Formats: sequence, structure tokens, C-alpha cells
Amino acid sequence: MTAPTEPPLTFTARTPEDVLALVPVVLGFAPEDSVAMLTFGAAHPFHARVDLPEDEDELPAMVEALLAPARHHRVRRAFFVVYTTSERLARRAAHRLADDFAAAGVDVIEVLRADGSRWWPAVGRRPGVPAWGVPYDLSTHPFSAEAVLDGRVLLGSREELRATLLADPAAVARVVAALADRSVEDGPSGRWVADLVRRHCRDGTPVSDAECARLLRALLDVGVRDEACGDLGRATARAHVGFWTDVVRRSPDALVAAPAAVLALAAWQAGHGALAWCALDRCADVDAAYPLARLVEQALLRAVPPQSWEEAG
Repeated sequence: MTAPTEPPLTFTARTPEDVLALVPVVLGFAPEDSVAMLTFGAAHPFHARVDLPEDEDELPAMVEALLAPARHHRVRRAFFVVYTTSERLARRAAHRLADDFAAAGVDVIEVLRADGSRWWPAVGRRPGVPAWGVPYDLSTHPFSAEAVLDGRVLLGSREELRATLLADPAAVARVVAALADRSVEDGPSGRWVADLVRRHCRDGTPVSDAECARLLRALLDVGVRDEACGDLGRATARAHVGFWTDVVRRSPDALVAAPAAVLALAAWQAGHGALAWCALDRCADVDAAYPLARLVEQALLRAVPPQSWEEAG
């Protein structure tokens, strides 16, 4: 799972506590049972998170999931944090990361282990670090405060992030009622959809239930869906994330694939890789083969820089 950095904020990490505070900022949530990777020296640096497997035999596949995009983008240096309560698993993962990345010509700066309240070096000892670890509290760290001031929401876990895309039953019921109202025009044009999305993204306002119903019906047409993404780019990505998140939460399951895929695209453009993955999961709940979703998935897996979308257009 990769997450390109979001450009407006720049941080300089000088201590392990700084790195531990940086990870939730770039991912959008505090990882658990995961390996987080920060990369440096590439033309397009990126950060990534993968699940930490319980079975040590699965560690090579986990490391390769991180190494493949690092190799592709010619990363020069990498810093890892292994989030686990298991000292043994962290040590095995750290050795594998160090060996495989070194063999690929990537300098591993350090591998830390963290359990949410304390940190240790994942391998060996570090001067000044006791065997029981060093306590840390990210809630008071300047990086966390700066991220919140910048409008970023830092959630406690990936499950909390996933929950932000769950359907709102009352809102869905209102949209379903609007869909059943045959007085609502069935075939809005691509121009109508593009204008609707652009206007609400510009103003930061939600669509009405009737508009949402018309939009969802229109998105069944791939050409119209593409027109809905007409002004989506780095500059407008945040607004699109807010807009499409609202639409996804108000969509009945039968119609959620298209807005969820567009949300994944917008989240990737905004640098929110973790949210993009959650949106892809929401799309896969009803259509695991939705083409736009698979396109975004490949971009995330390969750590394709978001600006490539506009360059390709």
C-alpha cells in the first residue's frame, strides 16, 4: 500500500519521535500491525504502509511489496517503522528489510519498532534507549498540530478511516426515495454532471437528494463519469475528496462502485493513499473488477506520482 506525499506541508524529522509523528500525518491514520516506509532521494519520493503478517514465512512477500516501488523509483534511502508488540517479529522483519533493500542498493537509515506508546530499535541496542523502550505521545507533537491546522484529519486507525466511507442509512434511504421518483429526469447530460460537480466542489456544498439520485444514475454511463472528473487535478483534489466522500456515503450499494472509484482517484490526486485504498475496498464490495478502480490500484501499487495524471492529460 503506497501513499504519495501531499505537497503543502514540509517536515524535517530529527528524532525517532519526529519520525513516529510524521507517519500518521503522511498516511492519515496511526498504523497498527504494519510496516511503514519513508523514502528519500528519488525523483518522486513516496511513503508506504503494508500489513505486517503474523506468519514469518510471509515476510519476503511483504518486503517485496515495499521494495518493488522503491526499486522502480530508484529510491536511495529508506526509513522503516515496524508497528507491533512482538519483538521477535519486528526483529525478523527488520533483518529482512535491511538485507533485501541493501541488496537492491537502497540504504536503510534505521528500522524502529513501535507499539503505539513506546519505541525501540528493531534490531540491537541504541545508546540511551532502555530495554523497556522510550515512551512517546504524538498528540502533543508539533507535526500533529501543524497537520491539523492544515486541515488534515489524523485518525486513530485504518478501521476508523474505513468507517468514514460506510453508508449513512438515513441518507441512503432519502436518495433511494429520490431514485424511485420518476419525476426526476433519468438522463442528465455529461455537461450537467460536470457543472454540478464543479459547482459543489467550488462552493464546498453537498448535493441535494434529488441531485445525488440523478448523479448516481448518470454515472452508470462511463463517458458521463469521465466528464465528472473533468476538472480533477492536484489543485482541486481536496475539494473532490470531500464531495465524493459525501456521495459515497449516500449511495445505495448497487450504485456505489462509480463514485467510490472516482473518490479513489481524487484521494490519490490529493496524496491520501490510505483513503484511496479504502475507497477501492468500498468499490470492490460491489464490483471487484471496476476498470477505473483497477487503474487507481495499479497507480498506488507502483507509487505513480499524482502529477502524472495531469501530465498524461
